[in-house]
Amino acid sequence: MELFIYIFAALFSVINPLGAVPIFVGLTQDDSMAERSRISFWTAINVFIILIISFFVGQYILAFFGISIDALRIAGGLIIVNSGFALLTGKFSKTRGVNKKVANDAQKRNDIALTPLAIPMLAGPGSMSLLIALYQDSPEISQKIITCVAIAAVAVVIFLVMRSAHYLSRILGASGIVAISRIIGFIVIAIGIQYISSSVVNILSTISLK
Repeated sequence: MELFIYIFAALFSVINPLGAVPIFVGLTQDDSMAERSRISFWTAINVFIILIISFFVGQYILAFFGISIDALRIAGGLIIVNSGFALLTGKFSKTRGVNKKVANDAQKRNDIALTPLAIPMLAGPGSMSLLIALYQDSPEISQKIITCVAIAAVAVVIFLVMRSAHYLSRILGASGIVAISRIIGFIVIAIGIQYISSSVVNILSTISLK
């Protein structure tokens, strides 16, 4: 249970579906309730598939390019920290590749569940690198199963948040969403710094042993 809570909290903080609420509302403002539900469902499914693939296949991509896990943690930590700062400064959408041009293009398409909602807005490089690192830290099958369950739980939360996005935007308002995003941003920065610091310690330890 502790592992599940840790992975769920880390993924939820990095993905931050609440930060995607204003963008979802803007992209689906002319859609019906049924269409919004369909987009929410497929967004969650797409995020789940992307994260599962990242979790199980990511290490082989690293091996192919000769990238060490510590280097990945540092790179991923920098991305996560950058996302956290973006949440604190209110520039979250720009860091996820959802600028005005992308938003306008998305509104002209029939389905936005895969892009830009699932990727790059939700399942971005921060969450992918986090899961690749978690795979290395989860040698037991039970740990991998718990991670998959946590990913599924995050996908369910994404569906619920996107499904209720229009209600949340009215209840919380812009200021409420910004306040929550900034709190999450602080947690995200802490997660990124933790990944960077642990990797630096591992690298220095390896060098000292040599």
